[in-house]
Amino acid sequence: MNPVLRIVLLAFAWLCFALGIVGVFVPVLPTTPLVLLATFICARCSPRCHRIITSSKVYRRYVQPFKEAGGMTGKAKARMLAISYAVLLISAVLVQRPLVWIILAAVAVFLLYLVCVRIPTVGTLEVAKYREEELPAE
Repeated sequence: MNPVLRIVLLAFAWLCFALGIVGVFVPVLPTTPLVLLATFICARCSPRCHRIITSSKVYRRYVQPFKEAGGMTGKAKARMLAISYAVLLISAVLVQRPLVWIILAAVAVFLLYLVCVRIPTVGTLEVAKYREEELPAE
């Protein structure tokens, strides 16, 4: 691989990983997809960086259970929807424009579709067997 391209890809991967970590605390940023993207890029560019990311607490807490169990628990889905809808509602109240309301409504409907239809619901026990014991339960 071209060294310049490799450096650019690794920088992008670490940016995605950093944003994924921020997404743990900020409900608007999606943690799991960003960390998955960083993992995918690092797997292609740097086995060392790939090992660092896959051994991190963020990866083990958010990505590994989703990846291994094949979905999210109902509790995790409800929590994600509640936080996301709260942020969308705050945005709608702060920005008093009908076009913004239409966009936020479209995002809300898409999010509901994504969570309820596209992401499989798995049991708590299925997810728990992929989590490490030292990590606290949700």
